[in-house]
Amino acid sequence: MADESIPRDVPGGVPRQGSVSSSHVQFQGELASAETCTVMNFLGYGPYIRQARRDAYKECGRLLTAQSRDGSTWIIAGSKAEGLTSYLESDRDYISVVKGVICLEEGVDSSTIPGETNILRSCSRLSYPGHCRLLLERFGTTASIQFTEALCDDGYGRLFLSSDLYVNACSDVKHTEDVVVHERAGPSTPSTLAKDLHTDLVHALHFYCPGIVTRWATRHRNWPTPNVVQEVVSLGALVTPVGMKGSDYEHVEWRMCFNTAESVLVQNLNDTQVKLYVLLKMVKKDVLKPRKKEFTSFTMKNIVLWIAENNQQLLFHERSLIHWLHEGLDALRVAIDKRELPYYIIPERNLMAACDLDNEQQRAWIATINELIEEGPRIILRLPKIRRAIIAHPEPLRWHSGMKIEMEMLELIKMYRAALGVDMETDIIYQVAKRRQHEIASEVNLEWIMDWRSTGDLVIDLNYAYTSLLM
Repeated sequence: MADESIPRDVPGGVPRQGSVSSSHVQFQGELASAETCTVMNFLGYGPYIRQARRDAYKECGRLLTAQSRDGSTWIIAGSKAEGLTSYLESDRDYISVVKGVICLEEGVDSSTIPGETNILRSCSRLSYPGHCRLLLERFGTTASIQFTEALCDDGYGRLFLSSDLYVNACSDVKHTEDVVVHERAGPSTPSTLAKDLHTDLVHALHFYCPGIVTRWATRHRNWPTPNVVQEVVSLGALVTPVGMKGSDYEHVEWRMCFNTAESVLVQNLNDTQVKLYVLLKMVKKDVLKPRKKEFTSFTMKNIVLWIAENNQQLLFHERSLIHWLHEGLDALRVAIDKRELPYYIIPERNLMAACDLDNEQQRAWIATINELIEEGPRIILRLPKIRRAIIAHPEPLRWHSGMKIEMEMLELIKMYRAALGVDMETDIIYQVAKRRQHEIASEVNLEWIMDWRSTGDLVIDLNYAYTSLLM
């Protein structure tokens, strides 16, 4: 079980400024940290490419909003908005926020809301923290079919907006032949476009909750800076159609979410903190491998945000990365042991609640995390992506990294041109980017053919090279 001698004196179960017992181990950890930071830059986690991704997806969200026929606001969220994954590396998370509906926190005055807006009032007293039911307070001048079809009577003449009915109503749309729609996953409707582009679409509502964000903003903290705190407060929140698992009101409950605020927070982490987040996600995916979402990348994000808030920023530098990786794993170990991890924005919400974690799996993960921590700097060799890069010769690694990053930058340009609605067959910029991508795929494939002479493993499919460079 978790080491109870480690003090957990701050929210989030994350200690302030951990210590390293051996100066020799500390020196090894510092060297390994610096090398890992360099390798991660080659692998596509450096500041430049992260910013390029963030800019591209933010602009695509803006264009989707401008082109929306019903006036919905479109947001690209998750790892794409944070700039942490390459084009095909993970799902693309879309949020569509409907126009003309607003949800208000309890106690907020609704008299200043324009008359055309439908008003819902959050009722959270009978729901798990971070969740609420939405009571119809006032009809606006217009309401969508999806909105009206999702209203249900509670037996006392009050109308609540059902999260289940809302997802079903919003999902009842026709798709083109190249889109495969999958079974609902929580609040999202997953789909696959052109066989390899996986997306998750969530239909959400605006949520005005000054009380919640004020409580977050007034916490004592080392991070983020006051101007970032004010930006987060100004962004507001959303409610998404998913209830607390096992709740009596699950089918009508909604979850309070701060997607845009979390993206801003991640963007304001320093380089070492961002790479800590990426490494923790790698540990989750490649070592611990949860099958039932007992913990997720969102869990790792919250651990990193708590660590950043609870510690002085000067402690986070490229030579301390492995130290903070151990601290992050220790925080995860405690969360699994106690089945408790407070949500960074609303600490009363426990991210480990209802996670279906059985005792045998709990003990196995704690034992594995103990082994990882005891390995010291060698922990990074457990991560296949990092290990392969470390053992590679520097020059081929640098060359392949340059090809991979250029390929993705060109794909982001093409994505932006497509979002603009240009004719992709005649648009000069799109076609130039496409031709250069073909050249890159050919160069990389030729290099693989040269390697075949010594390995016996021949790759001659340009489509495979193209896709691999975007993964």
